[in-house]
Amino acid sequence: MNARERTIAAIQHRTTDVVPYQCDLTGQEAQRMAEYTRGELCYALPGSHLVGYAFPAWEEPVPGKPGFVKDAMGVTWNRTGADRDIGVIDTPVLPDPETMDYDFPPLDKARLRRGVEARMAQRGDRFFYAGIGFSMFERAWTLCSMQEVLIGMLAYPERLNHLLDSICEYDLQVLEVLLEYDPDGIYFGDDWGQQKGLIMGPAHWRQFIKPHMAALYSRAKAAGKCVIQHSCGDIREILPDLIDIGLDVYQTVQPEIYDLKLLKREYGKDLTFWGGISTQHILPNGTPQEVRQVTIDTLRIMAPGGGYIAAPTHAVPHDVPPENLLAMMDVFAHQEKYL
Repeated sequence: MNARERTIAAIQHRTTDVVPYQCDLTGQEAQRMAEYTRGELCYALPGSHLVGYAFPAWEEPVPGKPGFVKDAMGVTWNRTGADRDIGVIDTPVLPDPETMDYDFPPLDKARLRRGVEARMAQRGDRFFYAGIGFSMFERAWTLCSMQEVLIGMLAYPERLNHLLDSICEYDLQVLEVLLEYDPDGIYFGDDWGQQKGLIMGPAHWRQFIKPHMAALYSRAKAAGKCVIQHSCGDIREILPDLIDIGLDVYQTVQPEIYDLKLLKREYGKDLTFWGGISTQHILPNGTPQEVRQVTIDTLRIMAPGGGYIAAPTHAVPHDVPPENLLAMMDVFAHQEKYL
């Protein structure tokens, strides 16, 4: 099996010769690894089985404000702090909660196609996914602040739903372009969880977020694609809902939140899990030997019967020692030795 075939088999809950694995790095960690290994700057480590593209993947520098960028949706991000990969919102573009109308910039389809094609050129024999980061809840709060979105769920639900409808319509335009390239999977990024439970609670998620995600999933499914959902945090309350609307792969399985054995037992027949190696605890704080053992233990729990993509729980941040990252990748790359 090559990397793509192995990943597809795992998603189909078939046992594979090697558990597929993937590891992305933040820009700061990529720089740290390049300096440590005296190698070239890379954002994914060798051997990864998946490669992807997530819109919006381009930004423009803000004139006169070093460290500030404006994304494809008109949102300005401040990257002068500790987080230089994403940053924090500078000023909401919809500061008035009474106004939930937003004139979205026209979708630059030519630039989107160039971005997808550039990533596909790196595909090789790997599983290729394409999708939308900040797909629904996150896109709403980047436009008008998380506080206003959460208040809107109670104080002005119709206006908030109007904004979410507009975001969904825009996302569907993006999807049509992505589907032209026949990716193996469609990815949606949208953080709904916190360390315990959902940010907005399950009732409000079902009222405001679920119908829009169902529409996006439906379009991907109509094209015969598997659906991948990224969400940090604890979303166990809505896993049955996500399965119901067509989710295939759940990414960012945080072991400090989930009992991995229980998660595999309860949902392993319906979902493929992607993640499981903590970027919150073991990778930044453990020793290389501890990282190696946790990685072995995680694969032994999650891999039987397929349905698992071994990976850190997020793109590896800048506080992870290179020795720990290499210990994890050693297990990924030499599973015959450790499992």
